Amino acid sequence: MARTLKRLNVEFDVYERHSEVGGIWDQANPGSPIYDRAHFISSKTKSHFLDFEMPAHYPDYPSHRQILAYLRAFTRAYGLQQNIHLNTAVQRVEQMEAGWKVGLTTGETKSYAWLIAASGANWHPRMPSFPGSFTGEVRHARTYRTPDEFRGKRVLIVGAGNSGCDIACDAAHSAKRAFISLRRGYHFFPKHIFGEPVDVFAERGRRLPRWLSQALLGRLLRLLNGDLTRLGLKAPDHKVLESHPIVNSQILHYLSHGDLIAKPNIARLSGGEVVFDDGSREQIDLIIYATGYRWELPYLQEGLVRWQDGRPDLYMSVFSREHPALFVLGLFESNVAAYQLFDQLADLIARALLAQSSGKEVAGRFAHLVRSDRPDLQGGIRYIGSARHVGYIDFGAFEGQIDRVRRHMAWPRIAPGSYRDVLLDEVGHEHPTAR
Repeated sequence: MARTLKRLNVEFDVYERHSEVGGIWDQANPGSPIYDRAHFISSKTKSHFLDFEMPAHYPDYPSHRQILAYLRAFTRAYGLQQNIHLNTAVQRVEQMEAGWKVGLTTGETKSYAWLIAASGANWHPRMPSFPGSFTGEVRHARTYRTPDEFRGKRVLIVGAGNSGCDIACDAAHSAKRAFISLRRGYHFFPKHIFGEPVDVFAERGRRLPRWLSQALLGRLLRLLNGDLTRLGLKAPDHKVLESHPIVNSQILHYLSHGDLIAKPNIARLSGGEVVFDDGSREQIDLIIYATGYRWELPYLQEGLVRWQDGRPDLYMSVFSREHPALFVLGLFESNVAAYQLFDQLADLIARALLAQSSGKEVAGRFAHLVRSDRPDLQGGIRYIGSARHVGYIDFGAFEGQIDRVRRHMAWPRIAPGSYRDVLLDEVGHEHPTAR
């Protein structure tokens, strides 16, 4: 967002409560959920910002340290530091007659014409509740860092998202006994198919009709993985692509070797034991809830954003229908890496606020679009009925909607080369240190 505003000559400030840039990818940032062995779940080929590819020496799936180095190299290469106020949190945002009043932890109050909330989704852990009581240790995955925490313990991981599966593999390797509890069956994608990162391989399927690519990919996974019920897993109750992709090449390995045991949903807690829906019970020392995060914008004045089932009700997950000068960037989930979607959405936000500042007819035309348009951003896919998939976005459908908005508003498209003119250091980003 900062790079886009700079490119379009819009004056702006960025407030960052931590002492450096990097968000969740900086383990030193209080509340970061990044564990020692965390890697990008999408490949470097599909995960970089426009005109700023990840270094060639990075592996297919970069580590969290490499992602942090990449983000900091990006900041330096585009000279964004001068607009970023570190060690400064936003405490309170209130709407004024024209614009916003922003209260900071420095004690200052600032006024702005527009507000862009880009504070991220993975800060407020969601903890489930089960009948009974448990005498062992209970933690959210956000607190997990290293496999050494599991040594000598009987560990239960609850949740089979990508983080849950990663942590379960760590437990399988290091714990005295390791279990993973899943509410339903899932499709598991290997990180590579025929030697290519899975998202690179899947890109070819976008040229096919959705139903055909979905069917072919489902058959391929069945050929590669076989019958998952042999590993104690439930059979998936949905088609491939109807839930957020689980990309992990190790979890089926550990399940097939008995180092990790699959269990159904928890029925109740009973002292030092966990009782499962199938009536089985296990003695457990540590429960890790890999159960996701609540989405919150705690600094916003109450009522500025309408929420539906824990998700903000916004046009294209970005534009407020009630407050044209309010934008939210980053509170959405998609079936692809988000970085290039962020590029596209940042540009749309900048075009919208420039239209408002011009006071011309184009501003009214966009405001009408935001209020009246209700596009299908799920591409006809019937996602499973979980909290995570409320408002879930299919990349192909979202990309098409972005193009429709650009055509409707006669706004230019961004393409490779669009950001070359604001790149200060074209060489420096090629070899960011990961130390």
